[in-house]
Amino acid sequence: MLRSFGDGTIFGEVAGDGPVGVVLLHGWARRGRDFAAVQELLVRRGVSSVALDLPGFGSSPPPTVAGGARLYASLVVPVLTALGHPVTLVGHSFGGRVATVIAADHPEVVTSVIVTGTPLLHSPVAVRSPRPYRMIRWLHRRGWLSDERMEAARHKYGSTDYRAASGIIRDVLVATVAEGYEEELARLEVPLHMLWGELDTVVPVAVAERANELLRTPDVGARRLRVLKDVGHFVPNEAAATLADLIVEVVA
Repeated sequence: MLRSFGDGTIFGEVAGDGPVGVVLLHGWARRGRDFAAVQELLVRRGVSSVALDLPGFGSSPPPTVAGGARLYASLVVPVLTALGHPVTLVGHSFGGRVATVIAADHPEVVTSVIVTGTPLLHSPVAVRSPRPYRMIRWLHRRGWLSDERMEAARHKYGSTDYRAASGIIRDVLVATVAEGYEEELARLEVPLHMLWGELDTVVPVAVAERANELLRTPDVGARRLRVLKDVGHFVPNEAAATLADLIVEVVA
């Protein structure tokens, strides 16, 4: 059932009866329905959840200002506060960034966090733009090329996500790519669990291993990072049952 939250600016799919115990946050350019199979399994286990459409995706309108996961965290916190009790946050990819920031800045609304395929660390190696694009950008900045030519170059040389985005959502993507969450990880006070696909080429397991080293949260032992064999980046779709099992274990 689709419901509105946060004065009608964020929508989410609610599943189950009783108080919501789990809030699910999807990845970039996705929507809450990515967790449909997970929510169905949780209902069978007596766990109520809501899978939000983050601003600018699915049924939720875009934010009024641009910013990365830290901005999105500030937009989601009122939704969590309105629930009236702390919840388990589950975030995939971009949603995991948002969940981690919320847990670090507002531990009062979070009992625990589960992230999958989440780029939590800022890449130390900047990927340099192709030389033709740098030349076009240089000419545009000096007013020697039109905005139309510049936009055409962005579509030609930009990443798949960049080409697919437009308007303020493109600005959100740029801001997000520039962010790293080492500082949030270092001061996280609630347990954070990581569930990763062994075959994830978007955010390799090595990223989770390095992020794990930064955590000083209550030790949850070897279970803090679980790597799933023959699973790729989209854990909520590829390993819904395993993710649901972990959520039930964490919530219990």
